[in-house]
Amino acid sequence: MVVDEWSEETVDRLFHALADTTRRDIVRRCVRGELSVSRLAEAYPMSFAAVQKHVAVLERAGLVTKQRSGREQLVRTDPDAVGRARQALDDLESAWRGRVDRMARLLAEDPEPEANDPTEGPER
Repeated sequence: MVVDEWSEETVDRLFHALADTTRRDIVRRCVRGELSVSRLAEAYPMSFAAVQKHVAVLERAGLVTKQRSGREQLVRTDPDAVGRARQALDDLESAWRGRVDRMARLLAEDPEPEANDPTEGPER
């Protein structure tokens, strides 16, 4: 799937979720194995509710999934999550490289840049 096929909202949610240090850390911790939200909350100097909100942002972005197990909610990183983020960045890089390459070709086609310089007037 390429960025052009994703809605702007989907890409925005993905990068918004990854823009926060705590959320990136939650993703890293849950890559190693699923953790309960209460266990995650122990690792941060914030309330349980604040950690729940971070997890909800990650879940909306598709970076983690939650599953209820008894009284706990277990959080695990989606195995394809990093791949989706990487693909989005690769697609953006490809678009920009194409633009830079086109500019370089246009500049290379201009054999006499001084002749086209508007700051140079006719000699008197």
